[in-house]
Amino acid sequence: MKTSWSCVLACLCFLAFVRPAAAQDQPEPATRAGQIEQEQKAKVVRPHQPGTAERLLEYAEGTLTTGSGFHPFFISAYAGGGFTLGAGYLKYVSPYNTLDVRGSLTFNGYKRIEAEFIAPEFFGRTTRLSILGGWRDATEVAFYGIGTDSSKDNRVNYSFEQPYASTLLTVRPLHRVLLVSAGVEVSQWQSGPAGGRYPSIDTVYTPATLPGLGAQPTYVHTQGTLGLDSRLSEDYARRGAFYAVTFHDYADTDSEFGFKRIQYEGIQHIPILRDTWVLSLRGRVETTSIKGDEEIPYFMLPSLGSGSTLRAFSSWRFRDRNSMLLQGEWRVMVSRPLDLALFYDTGKVTAHTSDLSFDGLKSNFGVGVRFHGPLTTPLRIEIAHGNEGLNIVFSSSSAF
Repeated sequence: MKTSWSCVLACLCFLAFVRPAAAQDQPEPATRAGQIEQEQKAKVVRPHQPGTAERLLEYAEGTLTTGSGFHPFFISAYAGGGFTLGAGYLKYVSPYNTLDVRGSLTFNGYKRIEAEFIAPEFFGRTTRLSILGGWRDATEVAFYGIGTDSSKDNRVNYSFEQPYASTLLTVRPLHRVLLVSAGVEVSQWQSGPAGGRYPSIDTVYTPATLPGLGAQPTYVHTQGTLGLDSRLSEDYARRGAFYAVTFHDYADTDSEFGFKRIQYEGIQHIPILRDTWVLSLRGRVETTSIKGDEEIPYFMLPSLGSGSTLRAFSSWRFRDRNSMLLQGEWRVMVSRPLDLALFYDTGKVTAHTSDLSFDGLKSNFGVGVRFHGPLTTPLRIEIAHGNEGLNIVFSSSSAF
């Protein structure tokens, strides 16, 4: 009897030590949360694989912004020139400095050729120097008259050639948010009559009725900007702001057509839902003043109407001595390289600064798509509607 109780006690002691150890080796009863956690841990995290469209846009952005060698160049000689084809060649002349020679041509005969030297770290990482020189030829520039009440049926055309040379120094101290720039440009505007399906400007106006008709002023244009810029990039941003005032002085070497211009501009990007939606707002006011008894030539007046101002109206649709522009966009990220935008533009031009009010504004609305990279917008397509009909915009840059 003693022997049997001893065996039972030994077995119980053995089980007391063995069963807990065996229980530790077995997994705990699975719960739904536990199963999900284990499944998530078991999954292999794979890096994002860009699609074909995204790879093409990233290639385009790299080619347009940082790549060396041959690259496309889609900037027309002047707004309103139509579909543009062009190319350039960029070469690094030092570890940071570049020289870019480029040119473009439109189906309307607009021509542009120029060379630009850029030193992005001229006095350190906060200073950028640009030296630009070139020549452009615009063959059929639109002129509709002066004022917001001008009629689209009164369009005439003029042409001009312009050699130009400029330099611009930009400094961005204080964590690159403060923006200070100064520049000077020397150029000659050789305006004249034009062909095309619209009448030439000299058949409707005379120098007495339109200041600057037939003039060929040579300008020494100096400018200075002071502002704040917290955007990641000027050509594509989903957050940040830009607020600046720029002073322009156009000194005519013949003292006939000299004037001053001040531009006030504010841009605010408001991200919503982690940048999936963005509310983008822009306001811009331009004012001019003459020097003594000099005049502002018609082709140098502030204007509205283009793919980045009043988008339903033709380029250079409204001109006068002062202008006001307000824009709003609701941008939705459809996919990584594609945005959809709903927009509204409104503005006016006036002869006097006291008339810059919210009365008599021209406006339009529309929808567009933007194919973009992290820093640039290689392609923007928009349809805008205003009281003068529909207009389709093709652009290789952002609206603002």
